[in-house]
Amino acid sequence: MPIYEYACGDCRRTLSLLILNIHNPPPLRCPHCGGEQLDRLLSRFARLRTDERLDQLTDPSHPSEFDEEDFEPMIEEGLREEEDLEANP
Repeated sequence: MPIYEYACGDCRRTLSLLILNIHNPPPLRCPHCGGEQLDRLLSRFARLRTDERLDQLTDPSHPSEFDEEDFEPMIEEGLREEEDLEANP
């Protein structure tokens, strides 16, 4: 279940909201001022994976086994999800 960050256009606060269905979200309101002018922010995300290679990230005997190309699929997936969310607000 994704948690999205928003900036309230009325009170200028940043807030996090749990959105259960991004394709059919509930009406969004700022919990601080009740404002409805919320702009979704681009925020960090975490992805849990059960992958032996990820265990090697903390193993000092394998420092060179990861490079930027190893993370490109995760970055591309995140960008696709962001594009999908922008296309279907």
